[in-house]
Amino acid sequence: MLNTLQTNASYLEQAKHQRGDPQTQLEAMELYLARSGLQVEDLDRLNIIHVTGTKGKGSTCAFTECILRSYGLKTGFFSSPHLVQVRERIRINGQPISPDLFTKYFWRLYHRLEETKDGSCVSMPSYFRFLTLMAFHVFLQEKVDLAVVEVGIGGTYDCTNIIRKPVVCGVSSLGIDHTSLLGDTVEKIAWQKGGIFKQGVPAFTVLQPEGPLAVLRDRAQQISCPLYLCPPLEALEEGGLPLTLGLEGEHQRSNAALALQLAHCWLQWQDHHDAGELKASRPGLLWQLPLAPVFQPTSNMRLGLRNTEWLGRTQVLRRGPLIWYLDGAHTPSSVQACVRWFRQALQVREKLSSGPEVRVLLFNTTGDRDSAVLLKLLQPCQFNYAVFCPNLTEVSSTGNADQQNFTVTLDQVLLRCLEHQQHWNCLDEEQASPALWSAPSPELAGPASLLLAPHPPHSSASSLVFSCISYALQWISQGRDPVFQPPSSPKSLLTHPVACSGASVLREAAAVHVLVTGSLHLVGGVLKLLEPALSQ
Repeated sequence: MLNTLQTNASYLEQAKHQRGDPQTQLEAMELYLARSGLQVEDLDRLNIIHVTGTKGKGSTCAFTECILRSYGLKTGFFSSPHLVQVRERIRINGQPISPDLFTKYFWRLYHRLEETKDGSCVSMPSYFRFLTLMAFHVFLQEKVDLAVVEVGIGGTYDCTNIIRKPVVCGVSSLGIDHTSLLGDTVEKIAWQKGGIFKQGVPAFTVLQPEGPLAVLRDRAQQISCPLYLCPPLEALEEGGLPLTLGLEGEHQRSNAALALQLAHCWLQWQDHHDAGELKASRPGLLWQLPLAPVFQPTSNMRLGLRNTEWLGRTQVLRRGPLIWYLDGAHTPSSVQACVRWFRQALQVREKLSSGPEVRVLLFNTTGDRDSAVLLKLLQPCQFNYAVFCPNLTEVSSTGNADQQNFTVTLDQVLLRCLEHQQHWNCLDEEQASPALWSAPSPELAGPASLLLAPHPPHSSASSLVFSCISYALQWISQGRDPVFQPPSSPKSLLTHPVACSGASVLREAAAVHVLVTGSLHLVGGVLKLLEPALSQ
């Protein structure tokens, strides 16, 4: 029933041509809130930390929530998208709410909205709006001490921006993403993100390029919001023990620095006795922005940073000879950070190497993202094989409701994978082979085949396209992953030259390093298959 609130593909196309005024959409969200039995003022009781950004906003929220939970506070956490189950979006004390709780609040909200509809309004909000409303109801009814709320897209017109009085706001690293909605420059995107600033409510941001930082500063001044620039994590470590982070990757230090400021500010607002002792009481100015205070992180803050878990972001699963590197990076800047993390991890691993190793890329991307740009950034990793597939765990989505997506058709996602392969081969050759678009041979295209399209002949790029994640993982793992043990592969797979030669290479390798990236939905589908317990 929740999935029926997803906009179907044909309606989405129509909506692009008839997109209403964004401000009107925000007013519509307030109307839905009122129909659900709440007023905007009721949200003030949630003591909200509101976070936006292009990359790292989810990780920043995860760090912030874990820090405050380590103080014994009851935390609410609303994030998107989910990786394996929709319940992940609404968390209490770090855990997705239970199926019983989800069901109870879903039907309570659904029936309330049905009862209050009239001829002048649409009875049901869209998928993301519904879940946002539901999160507010859950957090209020379950009496959380605070709620960490991650913005969906942008800020100014995001449906979470009906929040009027957050305790503190944060802006993580900015970059180019969702250009059709937010604008095609980082400055335009910064303007949208700055829309979550509120009069008199402190806000913090990490160091940004000068252009977007100036936009954030101007937005803050217009709104009369005190905006502070976070000092790097090193400044908070001086004279003390280095901080250990639960999330890998150098870029997570920036997210952790922002999370510490958000948590510190929230604790000070609460007059918490253990909010961290200030080291520098008179911060200086940088780019006309005051620096956030430098303080000594408390033992609870250290514990929170160390215990933070955030699936699908710089996550490593070591399973026999297979090492899976999972990162949902989907913007140029986040893919660059992902590549740095992956290459550093490989350098450490190579010192322990005792035989031939294989590198495999598993990639997909969605929306208006430029896959050619993202794939070019991934080339320095020197993959032996590039594998492309849609964000579908199985060809059939029956019994897999959490992974259903009605906003795109199957044809669209499969064609996109072929485009990814073409971009990859173009990067690897002087000219893309015209054979890429020729018809697959009958023995490869039959219903039993794992492969969607043949590899173009005379190509140096070892790339393959599969019709779902399960088939891609079957080929990559070759039965060597101790947990992921699919049924035996159809014989037709072995008639494919690249798949056949690659299979023997993968079976004989001492280690197979698999980087899964380009889409959080792809990472979620992979996690669902590699970690079956996450679906329970």
